[in-house]
Amino acid sequence: MTVPPEELELAAAFPPAERDRWREMVQGVLRKSGAATEQTPLGEVEGLLTRASYDGVPIAALYTAADAAAAPVPGRPGLAPRVREVRPEGEGLAGWDVRQRHAHPDPAVTREAVLADLENGATSVWLALGEGGLPVASLGDALRGVYLDLAPVVLDAGERTAEAADAFLALVTEQGKAAEAAGNLGADPLGLAARTGAAVPVGPAAELAVRVAREFPKLRALTVDGTVYHDAGGSDADELGAAVATGVAYLRALTDAGLSVDEAFAQIEFRVAVNADQFLSIAKLRALRRLWTRVAEVSGATEDTADTVARVHAVTSSAMMTRRDPWVNMLRTTVACFAAGVGGADAVTVQPFDARLGLPDDFARRIARNTHTLLLEESSLARVVDPAGGSWYVERVTEDLAGVAWTWFTEIEKAGGAAAALESGLIAGRVAATWERRRKDIARRKAPLTGVSEFPNLTEKLPERAPAPERPGGGLPVVRYAQDFEALRDRSDAHAEATGARPRVYLATLGPVAVHTARASFAANLFQAGGIETVSGPPEDFAASGAAVACLCSSDKLYAEQAASAAAVLRDAGAVKVWLAGKGDHDGVDAHVHAGCDAVAVLETTLSDLGVNR
Repeated sequence: MTVPPEELELAAAFPPAERDRWREMVQGVLRKSGAATEQTPLGEVEGLLTRASYDGVPIAALYTAADAAAAPVPGRPGLAPRVREVRPEGEGLAGWDVRQRHAHPDPAVTREAVLADLENGATSVWLALGEGGLPVASLGDALRGVYLDLAPVVLDAGERTAEAADAFLALVTEQGKAAEAAGNLGADPLGLAARTGAAVPVGPAAELAVRVAREFPKLRALTVDGTVYHDAGGSDADELGAAVATGVAYLRALTDAGLSVDEAFAQIEFRVAVNADQFLSIAKLRALRRLWTRVAEVSGATEDTADTVARVHAVTSSAMMTRRDPWVNMLRTTVACFAAGVGGADAVTVQPFDARLGLPDDFARRIARNTHTLLLEESSLARVVDPAGGSWYVERVTEDLAGVAWTWFTEIEKAGGAAAALESGLIAGRVAATWERRRKDIARRKAPLTGVSEFPNLTEKLPERAPAPERPGGGLPVVRYAQDFEALRDRSDAHAEATGARPRVYLATLGPVAVHTARASFAANLFQAGGIETVSGPPEDFAASGAAVACLCSSDKLYAEQAASAAAVLRDAGAVKVWLAGKGDHDGVDAHVHAGCDAVAVLETTLSDLGVNR
């Protein structure tokens, strides 16, 4: 038997990789695509492939050990700066807390759903109360049969937080579970102010936290809900900076109310969104722990204690969920849940795929639960400490994102803190600017939405769901990435219902199939994203199509030869507008559709040209 050497080099049989050689190969590919020329310096090749996140963090095409070396040493798992987190002692490899949300206003239905979740994989309960869900007076009925010493309960009651907290504390006291009951009472006055636009005092939440710290040792009173900034269109750093500023405001209020620094830290839990950009979501959770560890250091908290570690509840993004083709949401939430687990979230909520349609049904809830089970049990994701640790990409992006978020946090602090920044509009202005950039990318399909802006299904039949209770608004807006395209689809559906036919665009193809197929497919995909049906054929058949708008589809060579005459044929047959799939000026062509064009603007114009009312 041959004994392998102590240091086994797996790549020993391969020639050493050289970055300049990689750049040369990439340069060759970029030349063929037209993105580079022979004069493009080799050192600039990587810049052509590098994009910036909405926080300005560069996302490169290639990362090496040098990138990781530029970031501080991330530390050992479980120790400062906490980017490599492990579960608290005693939890072993059990993984994260599977936390499902319940918002049905009927306590009997909620109780049945809660028990079904807990019996089939969920490990804690998240209850929406008040205007956005269950009546506060029905809290006891909804939790009947739930072992409050085993299943943590998290409340989300908005303006009714004090009433809901009193009801829950009375319930656990009555059952003799004051010492064992865990979870969070959900007090978040600044988050509520961000949602409603009304000033909410922090003092009552601090008093509640003091009571909890003294009488209910396993409960937390405060939730820093960063999802309000994400749901308004904010970026990762927008959300993290505002969340940390809110957490610091709560620390000040809690210590002023009489808690020690360590006790104050123990009363706070963070709630943040994770989306289908898995690497940025992983980095986001790791960056949050790094930021909160730094706050603990400068606050004089005891080092390396469980109480001062950021406890993170990750929720799959509401903004990324679509109403159209909702089945694709299963893929989005699976990737987001994976990112939350790899990023070290303590608790994870997977939103049911039909969340945008109304109240989820049993099947949707089951799929949401099973997403956790698949990752925890079948994929054994929780059996590895910090699976992303050592990834040059993740380590560098974690540090870069933490730096941007810290800068934003300090800007909020200089403005007087989270409450003042909300009142002045500083936070709202930054979040709105981020949303405007993202919205433009979505409109131009640089940030594609499968089933909505790409590959829509005009014949789909959406599942029917009971309407979900509306959460109070008035503060930061609630946006959906798909909202502009879905509004166009709604407009088309209403027209089809009123007239019996969908709006239609005729794809006038020139030349053989091999020549026009690519652009005809592109144009069909684009127009269908607005609920516009497409039919194709030669320009001479336009009159029989029943369409009023046409789009020429072929190659640049044939456009030069035939576009002008084809446009004239279409005009003579009654076309009110002639588009061309591609670029180039040709007589009779009104406008162009091409990769990177503003698809929403194109569809708005086309629906108007077809007489489809708003």
